[in-house]
Amino acid sequence: MLGISVLVAGAEHGQRLPVTVVLVLAQACVLRWQTRAPMAVLAVNALTGLAVWALLPAVSLSGALLAAQVTLCVLSATRPRRVSVWALAAMCLPAPLALGAAGAAGPSVYLLAVVLAWTAGQWRRAQQDRIRAEARRAVVEERARIAREVHDVVAHTLSVMVIQAGAADDVFVQRPELAREALRAIETGARSALGELRLLLRAFHSDAGAAGDQLGQQPSLARLQELADSVRATGIAVHVHCEGATDTLPATVDLAAYRIVQEALTNTVRHAAGVDEVSVRVTAEGECVKVTVVDNGRTRQGGPATVGTGRGLVGMKERARLVGGSLRAGPLPGGGFEVTAQLPVGEAS
Repeated sequence: MLGISVLVAGAEHGQRLPVTVVLVLAQACVLRWQTRAPMAVLAVNALTGLAVWALLPAVSLSGALLAAQVTLCVLSATRPRRVSVWALAAMCLPAPLALGAAGAAGPSVYLLAVVLAWTAGQWRRAQQDRIRAEARRAVVEERARIAREVHDVVAHTLSVMVIQAGAADDVFVQRPELAREALRAIETGARSALGELRLLLRAFHSDAGAAGDQLGQQPSLARLQELADSVRATGIAVHVHCEGATDTLPATVDLAAYRIVQEALTNTVRHAAGVDEVSVRVTAEGECVKVTVVDNGRTRQGGPATVGTGRGLVGMKERARLVGGSLRAGPLPGGGFEVTAQLPVGEAS
């Protein structure tokens, strides 16, 4: 834009035209470094712009300093406000020079152009700050989600380990082979819990590579039988029934369904008295996945008998809500406890 103005205005000044063209080219070339050193580039563009205006007064002051205004916008967006305000004040100093060439409106037009350039940079800076704040909030939320998942896994594993340790103590003398099996199961559970804790530490250290390595080991409904086996080791019969294409679910729904079943089984082991049977049913029908976990135990005194109490039930409801679903949990009229979740597939996709 400035080059066209110079060519038009310099048609009658043949001797000055080559010099002004060189100055315009210098302004265009130096813009390459404006993100690295905006203050230096602003100074160069301001000086060369004033030189262009001095050689060709027919070019407006705003037009001659157009490259400087672009650099001021970049400086305002990338540097602290206290720095850009000083640059804005320096750019306003040549305004009186436009009074003689363009009349009374000249300074106003120039100041308006300079202030708009600075304001555009401030708007861009605010936008970038908002994006960074949203990114930080997303990281915090993701870390909190990972922490909840680690709580679910570790709580489940430790509950099973406690029961297995008690069983090993009961049969240590009469049935040493069963005690050894229980001890081996405790060792496996402890290793699994340690692995989950390492995942938490890696996530909070922002180790992207390590987090990527863990994605392939993400729990899913395909490992539901492994989860059921760990509960069967406590002496509780677990019946698992899956209907529909559960292996093609979105990863978020798959993980949420697995974690809900896991937490429900953990609550059964920890809080249901006299339980000896649990039924797990996962049904993928159309655009929805239904998860139902029912046990035949009695809620222990102090257990989460009321719907919505206890961190486990809150965690399950939060997982269902995150994928756009819903969850109901409560005691059954004839005894036992039921957890039912509806998880939409379409929203997660």
